[in-house]
Formats: sequence, structure tokens, C-alpha cells
Amino acid sequence: MTQSETSLPETPERAEDRADDLPSDELPAMSRPFKLKLSWQAGFTIAMFAFMYLPILVLTAYSLNASPYSANWEGFTWEWYGRLLQDRRVFSALRNSLTVATSSVGISAVLGTLMAVGLARYHFPGKRLFLGVSYLPLIVPDIAIAVATLVFLAAIGFPLSLWTIVAAHVVFCLAYVAIVVSTRLADLDQNLEEAALDLGATPVQAFVQVLLPQLIPGIVSGCLLAFVLSMDDFLISSFTAGAGATTLPMEIFSRIRTGVRPDINALSVVLISASALLAFIAEYWRYRSDSKQ
Repeated sequence: MTQSETSLPETPERAEDRADDLPSDELPAMSRPFKLKLSWQAGFTIAMFAFMYLPILVLTAYSLNASPYSANWEGFTWEWYGRLLQDRRVFSALRNSLTVATSSVGISAVLGTLMAVGLARYHFPGKRLFLGVSYLPLIVPDIAIAVATLVFLAAIGFPLSLWTIVAAHVVFCLAYVAIVVSTRLADLDQNLEEAALDLGATPVQAFVQVLLPQLIPGIVSGCLLAFVLSMDDFLISSFTAGAGATTLPMEIFSRIRTGVRPDINALSVVLISASALLAFIAEYWRYRSDSKQ
């Protein structure tokens, strides 16, 4: 090759020919062909999330459908959300559900916290048996709890009402609060309580002033979880409800028996959004607590 040939500027055609002669791993980053590599783990994850969240997106879309029937799309509207705000039956059922959830969670928060502390800090005969029985509502099917509670109430002659739903909800809410508080309790330093006792504090003062403030994030997380589960429950509520004690899931079920209407879709979207907000608050509270530690 002469000097004149080596001094010639490189044309695009010559650059392409030179790039074709190079191995693919030596090509510049901008010249390499883009290849999308999708492993089976990534595909499975995408399919799982699509299976979980696509129905929610479809539900949200049909809650904005102008058609009174969910089968056909006739346009965009907020009418069903407006009708939902004027539905007295829905608000009455929502009030009953909130009463049941707040009452059962409040009772479960106190009893569940004391139970978790007692099981973690004290030893007594039959502790393992009591521990297993306490967490049985987590694995026993809801239908079994509902039937057992109904049979028990009928055996003692107790009339069904809104408060029998509360009593039945305490059974499973108590287990959820206790297990979340127990998980939080296992991460705490027991020497802090012993130091407080050595400095002259009574056991009650050590619990209230030292242990309880550290358990607050776990208690709040357990209460939010139990609240969502109580608001969501249908089986136990329907078996233990008295006359006029209709909760929100029972009201929804009674309406969809004749067909799914857009106002029920709108109500479902509102409930899903509220549940997601509570889950976000619980996770944020837990994250802040872990960061402080």
C-alpha cells in the first residue's frame, strides 16, 4: 500500500467493510446489534405480575364504562363513582364494616401484644401447646372458624348481632397481631429491659417506658394487616351476622348475584386503592423503624 493510499480519509463504505472483519465482541458499543435476553425467571415474573394486576386494570377500566353492563364499552364516564357516593346502603354497610374492623383490631392489639410479650419473655407449663393453639387461626380455613363460631353461639344461646361479628373477627385478628409483634420482639435487645429493672424501674414501668415504644412499629403493622383482613372478610361475617348487621363484603356479594354492575366495579376500585394505601403506610412505617435502628 502506497503513502497516498494510507493518507486517504476513511469513507463510510470502508468503515463498514472494516467493521465486518472484526469479531462481534470487538465492535464498538454503538455498532453492536441489540439482543434482548429474557431468561425463564424473568418471563415467569412478568407472567405472575400480569396475572395479578391485569384483572385490576380491567376492573378499573370498566368502572369508567358508560354502559350499565360490563360486557360492552360505550365510552368514558365518572357517573358510577358519583352514584356510589349517593348510595345509602353502601355507606351503611361501610359503617358496619368500619365498626367491626376498628373494634376487633383494637381488642386484638391489646391482647395480641400482651400475648406476644408473655410468650417471648416468660416460661410456664404448657407454653408450646399454648403457642401452637394461639396461631391455629392462621392455618385453619375461614369456613371452619365460621361454622365453629356459629355452633358455639347457638349452643350458649347468644343472639347474633354486629358484636358477634366483632367477637369472631378477634379470633383471627389476634393471631395476626401477635405474630407480627413477636417478629418485632425477636429483633430487640433484652438487655435494655434488664438495665431498666436494675436502675429501679418496676416491671410495668420497664414495659411501658422501654419495651412498648420499640414495639409500636410492629403493633401498627400488625393492626393495619388485621384491619384489611377484617374489612375483607365475607365468610365469617356472613355466618355470624344478625339481622341488619350487613358488612360491605356481604353487600357486594348480594349485588353481584344478579350480575356485575359498574357501580360495584367502582366500589371495588375504591376498596383496592384504600387497601394499597394502608399497605404502603405499613411498609413505610416499618422501613422508617428499621432505618432508625
